[in-house]
Amino acid sequence: MKIAVVGGGSTYTPELIDGFARLRDALPVAELVLIDPAAERLELIGALARRIFARQGHPGRITWTADLDAGLDGADAVLLQLRVGGQAARNQDETWPLECGCVGQETTGAGGLAKALRTVPVVLDIAERVRRRCPDAWIVDFTNPVGIVTRALLSHGHKAVGLCNVAIGFQRKFAKLLGVAPERVELEHIGLNHLTWERAVRVDGTDVLPTLLARHGDALADDVRMPRALLDHLGVVPSYYLRYYYQHDAVVKELRTKPSRAAEVAAIERQLLDLYADPHLAEKPELLSRRGGAYYSEAAVALTSSLLGGGTAGDVQIVNTLNHGTLPFLPDDAVIEVPAAVDSRGASPLPLRPLAPLFAGLVANVTAYEHLALEAALKGGRDRVFSALLAHPLIGQIDYADRLADELIAHNREHLTWA
Repeated sequence: MKIAVVGGGSTYTPELIDGFARLRDALPVAELVLIDPAAERLELIGALARRIFARQGHPGRITWTADLDAGLDGADAVLLQLRVGGQAARNQDETWPLECGCVGQETTGAGGLAKALRTVPVVLDIAERVRRRCPDAWIVDFTNPVGIVTRALLSHGHKAVGLCNVAIGFQRKFAKLLGVAPERVELEHIGLNHLTWERAVRVDGTDVLPTLLARHGDALADDVRMPRALLDHLGVVPSYYLRYYYQHDAVVKELRTKPSRAAEVAAIERQLLDLYADPHLAEKPELLSRRGGAYYSEAAVALTSSLLGGGTAGDVQIVNTLNHGTLPFLPDDAVIEVPAAVDSRGASPLPLRPLAPLFAGLVANVTAYEHLALEAALKGGRDRVFSALLAHPLIGQIDYADRLADELIAHNREHLTWA
C-alpha cells in the first residue's frame, strides 16, 4: 500500500508519521511518500520520519520528493495538508479583517474566504493529477477550509472525503472526563466544518451528555471558551469555532490585543525545525502538541483504512461529505460534517434527528456563504467575492463587505490569477 502526503514538508507531518507507525496493524503502509516544493524542510522532515519508523519497528519505506507527479504515481490514497502562501498568508488572513472590525481567522469570515480563494484552484489541480497518475486513489482532505475544499473536490467528480480533528478531540476529552476508553464514546456530531455541535455523547449506547454538562460543564465551557450558562441553555457542546459567531465583537476586541495565532505558530515552527535537525531525534517532540491538530493522525489512519477496505463492516466516522438529504433544509450537494458509514465506496451519512431552528438557521446561512465562496474560488471576480462576504453571517453589511473585498484582493493578488 502506498500513501502520498501532499504538503509533507509541514512541521506537523511527524504527528502523522507517528500515527502511521503506531497504528500499522490498522493501515499497513508499504511506502509513504512526502511531497512538497520546500526541499530543505522536506529533507529534515523526511529524515525524521525515517527515524520514527525505525524506532517503532515499522518496515515501511519512506521517500520524499518535490515532483508531484512522480510522488503520486501508484498511490492508493493521497492526503492533502497544504497551506498556500504559508504562515505569512495566514498572518494576513488573521489581521487585515480586524482592521475592518471583523474577526480575523484562517477558516471563517473574510480570512477564511481568502484562504479558500487561494487554495481551491491549487487543490483541484492536484486532484486532476491524482486522476491521471493514480485514478483509483482516495483523496483525504485535511486542508482548510475543509468544507469548501471538499465541496470543490466532490463537485468535480473526485473520490474525496474531508477530515477535521475537532470531533476526535471531543471524543478523547469526553472519554477522559468520563474515565472510559475512547472507543466506547460515540458522538452525535452535527453541522458544517468548524460549525458543529455535540448533541449527544453515548457510552455503550446511552446518552451521557446531560451528566457531562452537569458534572463537567465548567471545564467544557473553559475548553470552548464560552460561558457555562450558554452550554446549559443550548444543552449541547458547541465547537470552539462557534465563539466567533456567538461572541463576535468580544473576540474581535480580544484578537486586537495580542499577536496573531499565525505569528505564534511561526515561532513554534522555527523551534520545531531546529529540533527536527537533530539526527538523534526519533520521535515527535512534545512541542509539536502546541502546533495544533491533536489526534489528526488517529483520525487519518482510521479513515484511510476504511476507504481502502481495511476497516470493519459498518465503520462509522465523523467526516465531511455530501449532504444527500441528511439535513433536508440543505441542498444535496452541500458538504456537511456528520457521522457516516465509511467503506471502499466512500462515506454515507447516517440518518439524523431533525436539527433545531436555533442551529439549523446558522447552518443554512453558512452553507449559502460556502456556495458563493466556491463560486468565487472557481470563477473569480470582485463581484463574487463581495457577494460571498455579504452572505457571511460574520459580515453581512454592505460597507464591511465592500471594504473587505478590496482588502482581500489586495492582500492576495499574487495568488489570484484573475485579480
